[in-house]
Amino acid sequence: MNLERLPNEEKLTLCRKYYLGGFALLPFLWLVNVVWFFKEAFMKPPFTEQTQIKTYVKRSALGLLFWVTVLTTWITIYQHFRAQWGEVGDYLSFTIPLGTP
Repeated sequence: MNLERLPNEEKLTLCRKYYLGGFALLPFLWLVNVVWFFKEAFMKPPFTEQTQIKTYVKRSALGLLFWVTVLTTWITIYQHFRAQWGEVGDYLSFTIPLGTP
């Protein structure tokens, strides 16, 4: 998408939609929001909607950081303790590894 062609009001609307969409357990939308709107929020000359876009970009970055932290922690714990959890660890797995750990 070429953001240069959109008026500032539509940029703000799109940024807000991606920000709110991240709350639907879709942190990828926050990543897209940060990548797409970073230049608009922090590197362009000031315009009316820029302060709101900055807010959404900052909050999207914080939400993304939170999800990356949570998922990394969960993956690390699961990989480390899956064998000790026995059947519960196997039930939580999509693919059950063969053999013994």
